[in-house]
Amino acid sequence: MSLPERLVPLLDQFDFARKRLVDRMAGPVMDSGNGTDVTVGPMTDEEYVWEPGPGCWSVRRHVDGPGPRATLLVGAGAWGRDTTPPPHPTPPPFTTVAWRLNHLSELLALRADHVNGSRRLTRDDFPVSGDVASALTAFDAGATAWRGVLLSTDDEALDTVGHSSYPHGSDPEDPFIEVVWWVNQELLHHGAEIALLRDLYRLRP
Repeated sequence: MSLPERLVPLLDQFDFARKRLVDRMAGPVMDSGNGTDVTVGPMTDEEYVWEPGPGCWSVRRHVDGPGPRATLLVGAGAWGRDTTPPPHPTPPPFTTVAWRLNHLSELLALRADHVNGSRRLTRDDFPVSGDVASALTAFDAGATAWRGVLLSTDDEALDTVGHSSYPHGSDPEDPFIEVVWWVNQELLHHGAEIALLRDLYRLRP
């Protein structure tokens, strides 16, 4: 099946943002944005959960309970991700690389399931990663699943309201092309945040 013409630039953007984020986290080099390769060391487990200030949200062992201003830990397995039911605290808590990367992986995997899968998975079904290696594997799996969704999408699906039944967003009320756009901006802005956190970690006192 050939891709709808209007989906092609969105898929290209997704692929670029995905590769750039993975390279920024794992190294050994990344594209600086102008085609120049920049040397990047791999992220460590310490950096993954580094909290640059007090009151950060992160991933934590379920047995330890949620962090500051969080009321629960979502996710399957030994680890969970800090959160609260809406409305979330104001101002929003600062979040670690671990929080942001698990959030990205979760939304990719769950949205893929709510388009081409069981349409039943929730945040409580998603295994939260407590270390870098498993987090990178989970991100790759989620991104690959979401890319598979895009490759199976036709023009009719792009215009279909509720083509994604993902329950943690407005997907059931939106045409699918808006969901595709939203996923790209999530990847772009959280990817940029993770890149900045890597720079701040490297320059910490």
